[in-house]
Amino acid sequence: MADTALYRRVWRWHFHAGLFVLPFILILAATGAIYLFKPQIDRWEESAFRGLPAQDAVSADAQLDAAMAAYPGSRFNHYRLPENPGDAAMLQLALPSGQLAEVYVSPQGEVLGALDPEARISATVSRIHGTLLLGDWGDALVELVASWTIVMILSGLYLWWPRPFRAAGTFWPRPSLRGRPLLRDFHRVTGFSISGLVLVMLASGLPWASVWGSGFKWARIELGLIEGPQEWKIGAGGGHSGHAHGAMAHTPEQPPEGLPLSAFVARAERENLAFPALVLPPHAPQLFGPPTGNKWTAKSQAQNRPLVRSVTYDPLTGAETGRRGFADQHPIDRAVNYGIAWHEGQLFGLANQLLGLATALALIAVSALGAAMWWKRRPRGELGAPAGDERPLGPRLWFAIAALAILLPLFGLSLLAVLAAEFLWARLRGAMQRSEPQSSHQ
Repeated sequence: MADTALYRRVWRWHFHAGLFVLPFILILAATGAIYLFKPQIDRWEESAFRGLPAQDAVSADAQLDAAMAAYPGSRFNHYRLPENPGDAAMLQLALPSGQLAEVYVSPQGEVLGALDPEARISATVSRIHGTLLLGDWGDALVELVASWTIVMILSGLYLWWPRPFRAAGTFWPRPSLRGRPLLRDFHRVTGFSISGLVLVMLASGLPWASVWGSGFKWARIELGLIEGPQEWKIGAGGGHSGHAHGAMAHTPEQPPEGLPLSAFVARAERENLAFPALVLPPHAPQLFGPPTGNKWTAKSQAQNRPLVRSVTYDPLTGAETGRRGFADQHPIDRAVNYGIAWHEGQLFGLANQLLGLATALALIAVSALGAAMWWKRRPRGELGAPAGDERPLGPRLWFAIAALAILLPLFGLSLLAVLAAEFLWARLRGAMQRSEPQSSHQ
């Protein structure tokens, strides 16, 4: 082996990183696999409000009046166009308590029921996946896990390369093996086959993570690297796809001025916006992107970000005052939004979902195989970590560590904490060893 010391050191890092991220990977991969199918889950959850008779349909204004009558004192946030004829319209209201309600109104103007957006299946899965139900601390923990998982994959790729080279056991497992060697072959081959997909999946999730996303946002604004609004949110409050889900403080409903809701719903229908397509009054909070001021807005909130478009209208005349689409974004923002759409399995439909599902299941399998190998190898009652190396790090490894620490700030901070703890433990252990002869002499 060309560099046995470096191999052992990388193996030790790979082991400790894997041991730390393993339980979180199982949670994140499982919840991520579920969230890939958000559109199907949402439609199933709304099945009672779909496929209704379409005849004798009333206007959007009558639907709004029915929703407001059912929930007096509420504020109208937005109207979601039905996906198909006969589907109920969804009107999001901010209740007097400050909570949100998604009110479903039939084409004939009957209030069929309401859902709490925070209690929906996809929203709950999103919170587990993004914050582990721990709020801002959970968001930071997930980002830390993602950072160390990247380190684990990169170190695994270094360990994967055979020395000397051989195809069997590298690109496919050797069925003649038994026991731990066979598990190692499956671990190496499967890990290599999904490494690129997992790295893209992890990197595409960083822009809405709290620390990394805040740094990126600072670079956009303070350094002026990218012009135009950032159309995704960051941190625990942004939701998995960067769309806002949380409730906001209630403010009294303002009397509508100018044209009614139905006039702007008709304009939005002519735009053929990708579902879900929303119509927002001037007073409504923006789900993402910059405030639109005193304007009505029709926008798509599709998870497939390249399909997202928005159009604004003058409230008095209904004249179009502006429009913004994917092509209007900065190339870096377009790349980020491509990554978000890929991450959520919506960039190219069902094939994207199935590829993401296969990646998540393979990641769970690789993690389980790694845990099984460790369990078989470790001495009874011991951790069984690979032996360390006391020699100083070479310049190549220092460069790699520094580059990762800059690109992944939470990895860098946590690494400093680990190195400080190791240093203090080594000093403490040395002091204890030096005191032992004196104690025995006395």
